[in-house]
Amino acid sequence: MRGLQLPLSQTQRIRLQRAFEKLQSLSSKANSDASVTVADTIPVNYEDAFLKGHGTTDLNGELVATVCGVVERINKLVYVRGLRARYKPEVGDIVVGRVTEVAQKRWRLEINFSQYAVLMLSSMNMPDGIQRRRTALDELNMRGIFEENDVVCAEVRNFQHDGSLQLQARSQKYGKLEKGQLLMIDPYLVKKSKLHFHNLEQFGIDLILGRNGFVWVGEHVETRDSMLLDQANSSVQSMVLEEKNQTHTPLEMRQNICRIANAIRVLSTLGFSMDADLIVETVELSSSLKIDIHDMLGSEFHVLVAEREAERRSLMGKRRR
Repeated sequence: MRGLQLPLSQTQRIRLQRAFEKLQSLSSKANSDASVTVADTIPVNYEDAFLKGHGTTDLNGELVATVCGVVERINKLVYVRGLRARYKPEVGDIVVGRVTEVAQKRWRLEINFSQYAVLMLSSMNMPDGIQRRRTALDELNMRGIFEENDVVCAEVRNFQHDGSLQLQARSQKYGKLEKGQLLMIDPYLVKKSKLHFHNLEQFGIDLILGRNGFVWVGEHVETRDSMLLDQANSSVQSMVLEEKNQTHTPLEMRQNICRIANAIRVLSTLGFSMDADLIVETVELSSSLKIDIHDMLGSEFHVLVAEREAERRSLMGKRRR
């Protein structure tokens, strides 16, 4: 409630506060020491040796938190992961970034990290789809692949000795993203899972939840086989049709993109973790109530989403019992 910047009426404020109190009681029952605030005591076994990590300190013989966040435990290490901190990459993370510079044999991307990420020319699929050595001609044509301000999806490959991050895009699902919106939310709202690419078939939308807090909502694009690219390039007529498709997006598709993007903005404002099912439910709620796209960002819809989420989690808790 403290961090919400919404023009709420007195009735809406009371309804929203009740919904958050219900959500907090449900989460505290599920995991008592998962989240902590400053000066909260972190339960540990003092008989076993443990290591104090980031966000913790020893106060009067107890381990207490010095930042607000989530308690993480790795073997003997106990630390607090700050919620509203910058993105901390891990190898294998799916990220969405924006190209800031085209350099020699590499692109530099902004991915909400303390340093720019690097995507090497040798770490991505070429447009012809053939696995081969990169030539001087490929380096000259780098701007034909990605240029400044292009939105790109990639995977975290490794860390360099200087702390910089190296990406790779050697799969058909990675690459340039077009015909959509790029949203920036807090990275802690995107949990690591096996699936970060979602095809919302009922809307014809591709949804990519980047671990760095960059979320892409765009028109669905079929992943084409590299063997078919040569046939497509040989036909002039298919190239003309493709150019027409690139410049035009139907009105209904643009409305779907905006509605899903606003649903994500509402969930982010309320501090709910991003999940494809939750996003679809929020979109369907707005459609069932016949709420216009621009009205989804109003105070009333925020309250309705919070109340609906509290009710949903309550029902899930009863079913588990």
